[in-house]
Amino acid sequence: MELQDIYYDKTEYVETTSGNKVSRQTVLCGSQNIVLNGKCIVQSDAIIRGDLANVRTGRYCIISKNAVIRPPFKKFSKGVAFFPLHMGDHVYVGENSKVNAAVVGSYVHIGKNVVIGRRCVLKDCCMIEDGSVLPPETVVPSFTLYSGSPATWTENLPDCTQDIMIEYTRNYYQHFVPRPI
Repeated sequence: MELQDIYYDKTEYVETTSGNKVSRQTVLCGSQNIVLNGKCIVQSDAIIRGDLANVRTGRYCIISKNAVIRPPFKKFSKGVAFFPLHMGDHVYVGENSKVNAAVVGSYVHIGKNVVIGRRCVLKDCCMIEDGSVLPPETVVPSFTLYSGSPATWTENLPDCTQDIMIEYTRNYYQHFVPRPI
């Protein structure tokens, strides 16, 4: 299935030398602590909270509109500590999703309107269905689909999940093009 072209206003996006396309409407708090490793798309009104702790994404990560990427925290008797958030390669985060995970592996698909609780670990090649709420400190194993509220295991994913996510994110990036004048 070939993706349709997704057009964007060239004046609204900044393209970096490593191929990242970041909307000017994106809120990047603490941008010195945010690393996008290349060919990432951060769409309008997304929020990445690098002011709390370091946030790293791999290559070909797509962060959709209104998504919030926030490093996880832990409460201690003397206050709160934030921990770095590392996201792997070929990750898709759907619109209006809130990600507060400790680790998001590679080849992960997070649907629309998903809430990932604090300090969750999403292993490689997993999928969180639209509208799911993942409770704090949940570990999502590789090749599994989680859905519901609270999200629980629904089914196993095929062995080709990695190839599907690579193809999906690369196609999305290639079809995310400036609107013709």
